[in-house]
Amino acid sequence: MDKRKNNGGARANSGRAKKIDEITLIESMDAIAVPDVIWNALCKKAKEGDSNAIKTWLQYRFGMPKQTIDSNVSLTDFSIKEVLEFDNLKQ
Repeated sequence: MDKRKNNGGARANSGRAKKIDEITLIESMDAIAVPDVIWNALCKKAKEGDSNAIKTWLQYRFGMPKQTIDSNVSLTDFSIKEVLEFDNLKQ
């Protein structure tokens, strides 16, 4: 029995878009404005100091910065007694 419907796994529009939908979107965007015109406008805004344009330019040029998550957990905040009590609760 598939229980994904109970946890949201069967949403109609969930997941990655289909490749054909992406291609259709790109083609319709290209029909509205030639990509070179858009890149030139973005470059102009970046040269003017627009922070959003600079951010967009850098993200396309160098990619998104690597995001790191500190996963070090310190147990020094707990007393030995608390750790032993927790261990007893698990059993």
